[in-house]
Amino acid sequence: MIKAVISGTGLYTPPATIDNEELVEAFNQFVEMYNSEHADAIERGEMEALLPSSSAFIEKASGIKRRHVIDKSGIVDPERMAPYIPERSNDEPSVQCDMAVTACKEALEQAGKTASDVDAVIVACSNMQRPYPAISIEVQTALGIEGFAYDMNVACSSATFGLQAAVNSVENGAARAVLVVSPEICSGHLNFRDRDSHFIFGDACTAILVEREEDTKPGQGFEILGTRLKTTFSNNIRNNFGFLNRADESGIGKPDKLFIQQGRKVFKEVSPMVAETILGHLQSLSLAPEDLRRMWLHQANLNMNQLIARRVLGRDANEDEAPVILDEYANTSSAGSIIAFHKHKDDLESGDMGVICSFGAGYSIGSVVVRRR
Repeated sequence: MIKAVISGTGLYTPPATIDNEELVEAFNQFVEMYNSEHADAIERGEMEALLPSSSAFIEKASGIKRRHVIDKSGIVDPERMAPYIPERSNDEPSVQCDMAVTACKEALEQAGKTASDVDAVIVACSNMQRPYPAISIEVQTALGIEGFAYDMNVACSSATFGLQAAVNSVENGAARAVLVVSPEICSGHLNFRDRDSHFIFGDACTAILVEREEDTKPGQGFEILGTRLKTTFSNNIRNNFGFLNRADESGIGKPDKLFIQQGRKVFKEVSPMVAETILGHLQSLSLAPEDLRRMWLHQANLNMNQLIARRVLGRDANEDEAPVILDEYANTSSAGSIIAFHKHKDDLESGDMGVICSFGAGYSIGSVVVRRR
């Protein structure tokens, strides 16, 4: 029987950063301009005045302190409040391809493999730059990989859903090794003019190499003990942008064509669902919560992660048990749990077990239980 293992991970981090103070300064300037422009209508009660944001509000609501972004200048421009990422010609690599190649090369180097050892590429993330040709095929060609590639989108759970697809391909013999890549440009679909969500997202790209155990060195990487996926439909996290509509002339787009969510409902409904999924997954593998050495959870909201960890463990988890990268990277959608895994896996000893879990729009939940070889 073929067994799949995670033999390497990679990460691309955009060099530009925006801390909460910078973001708030730009947002509050925008609020002042908006309220001044619409002062008469606000006074007549025809429009509501916008409220300012603050660093304290952001950190209390989310745990985020700063974020990495592809473009900083457009976001902190109060007259624009959106990243400026110019379109490239069809003959140039896409932005997501460039991000992916960097992350993939690190994953291959960590695993001690080359492109010739890989048979498939899955680009799994919340938003693709285009419908076709697939970003994954572009990445496959840029890396010089023979075989096949495809894109998939399950919002914030894309990477863990991609991991299961990679495990399936390896264990059924369709591929020797598969790269799962998540080039998330979340700043592109965020409404930076919305006080309740303008601080949520950052940009990053992760890569994971999944391959046959027999092709790895003894003790290398993480054995994948099992995967579990769950979906249930909800409108509480939504983005209506698609090929049947388009952005306005400013390129910023209408509010409902950007990220929108009912945060309190998401927190209330998703948190117990995630904990139940993890607990059920562990039980199916004859494991108990105390068998977990670490949980690499989706990095969406610190309070949410703390609640999920508490429900799983029956007590509060410390940062070693449930590491946080949210403060540095903000929410990077499907890349978040993988960034946590990438940065907080090397200290685990042989036999240590953990769970990679992501969750988000759909609702969707992906759980991957791993053991250090």
